[in-house]
Amino acid sequence: MAGRIEDYALVGDLQTAALIGRDGSVDWLCLPRFDSGACFAALLGTHDHGHWSISPVNGGPATTRRYRDNTLILESEWQTPTGRVRVIDFMPPRGHSPDIVRIVEGLEGTVEMTTELVIRFDYGSVIPWLLRLDDDTLVAIGGPDGLALRTPVDLEPDGMKHVATFSVRAGDRVPFVLTWFPSHHHRPPQPVDAERALKDTEAYWLKWFESCAYEGGYRDAVHVSLAVLKALTFQPTGGIVAAPTTSLPELIGGERNWDYRFTWLRDATFTLFAMMNAGFTAEARAWRNWLLRAVAGDPANAQILYGVGGERRVDERVLDWLPGYAGSAPVRVGNAAHEQFQLDVYGEVMDALHQARVEGLPADDHGWSLQQALMEFLEGAWELPDEGIWEVRGPRRHFTHSKVLAWVAFDRAVDTVERFDLPGPIDRWRRLRDDVHREVCREAFNVELNSFTQAYGSDELDASTLLIPLVGFLPGNDPRVLGTIDAIQRDLTRDGFVERYRQKADHNPVDGLSGGEGVFLPCSFWLVDALLMAERDDEARALFEQLLAVRNDLGLLSEEYDPAAKRLLGNFPQAFTHVGLVNSAYNLSHHVGPMHQRTGRR
Repeated sequence: MAGRIEDYALVGDLQTAALIGRDGSVDWLCLPRFDSGACFAALLGTHDHGHWSISPVNGGPATTRRYRDNTLILESEWQTPTGRVRVIDFMPPRGHSPDIVRIVEGLEGTVEMTTELVIRFDYGSVIPWLLRLDDDTLVAIGGPDGLALRTPVDLEPDGMKHVATFSVRAGDRVPFVLTWFPSHHHRPPQPVDAERALKDTEAYWLKWFESCAYEGGYRDAVHVSLAVLKALTFQPTGGIVAAPTTSLPELIGGERNWDYRFTWLRDATFTLFAMMNAGFTAEARAWRNWLLRAVAGDPANAQILYGVGGERRVDERVLDWLPGYAGSAPVRVGNAAHEQFQLDVYGEVMDALHQARVEGLPADDHGWSLQQALMEFLEGAWELPDEGIWEVRGPRRHFTHSKVLAWVAFDRAVDTVERFDLPGPIDRWRRLRDDVHREVCREAFNVELNSFTQAYGSDELDASTLLIPLVGFLPGNDPRVLGTIDAIQRDLTRDGFVERYRQKADHNPVDGLSGGEGVFLPCSFWLVDALLMAERDDEARALFEQLLAVRNDLGLLSEEYDPAAKRLLGNFPQAFTHVGLVNSAYNLSHHVGPMHQRTGRR
């Protein structure tokens, strides 16, 4: 059985990523891309669905572990009765082929080590054909996939797996390099020198962090979060996956298990802000360019999410041979939400592209014409109901957040014309902006609750209304904003953490699903920022510190958290939670004006 979600560490090569447990087992790895089939899928099943462990013979979790400063090079140490040993895990930034490198280093005495390799392609469903090319190279072939393990350790077959034991003395360094290649190639790629790869990988990360402009408090937390965002960026296109995993549950044993290995338009502005605030202009530009390519075409067909290359078809299906994390089924790959209609993404795109101009990113020749086309569609669509920020599988509604983001689209279009002297029907956009604003204030504010609600005419609270001041729809000290903050703190929190909306025990009429979920960590960061805008700085800082306390020992966060069980829930690590951390840390030092913070997904 897989460990607790917080027991895992992330390593990545800017095109895919692996999760490695405290016990030294690689339990999740998709190759060659984030959204490819997994060759190690024990995270969602058992070790028989694929894993690769290296640990002392007596096993157990690592005594300590850490990332080398400003890198994603993982160092796990075990103290045993006979000595001390370290395993260094990393994925070199992608060259020709993806590699995962593991170096076992003897620190004190002598430690007996064991390794177990179980390769199962296509999410644990394909048992490969294995052969030995030479004394140091073991090759696995199955369908389109090939893996080559190169190591001086002699692994022997044991049933449907390969195993070995070996001794490590102080000063020894034993390398293991696993490389993916297309199975139709006659031979695997040339060997990678593990020690050279380690030096190059460390140099890459240290060089990258030289551009970091963050100078506030919380340096370590912010740097880890920025490294996560970089690792979840698909380097060839600039798209950022929401998480490297699929189907980690929002409630243990529940059905709220989704595939997050895709890129959401909803994350656009907030992600851009985090990158620009941290000084990573090249990443911000790549993200902006990915956004332009993804939404190019008919605005009516704009999707809420895309593949990392901009792919539109990410059809959802169930892998019924996998029992799911801790029995949480079904296991899904693909995401049916790409077919939904969500008004808010038009506001997200307009806001992100506007912010890119404001921040001085070099203009794109076709950017404004694309934005004009989006606005032309939105002029006739903003009054329609939609599935909303949480991608509900219940009926469409006039969700408050969707209308607020429609206002954002018209507002940013007006500001772009005024500020940058670009062509556009500014008088019409001003009129529509005012129409949306009046309607939201009239239809979405519940006087009895003294709060904005989830949808027009609803009496249900929703954390997405915390974004109202953050996007500039109303000032942070507006009485309606203050009432909304108070209502959410009173009725939509658990142990101080924010829920998206109230869940029903059996069946929720809003999202069409059964069962509950954890508190939503991105929403809790929204509350931090809303409190700052309400000039309640002490409350904001206290909540931020509370959020930092639920990170795992490496500084990683998932999407949700269970305050009762004190464990992380949902896909891990979650890009947007880390974006929220970065921006809230920045806002704690620079909270002036709208903060452009938002996200959400089912």
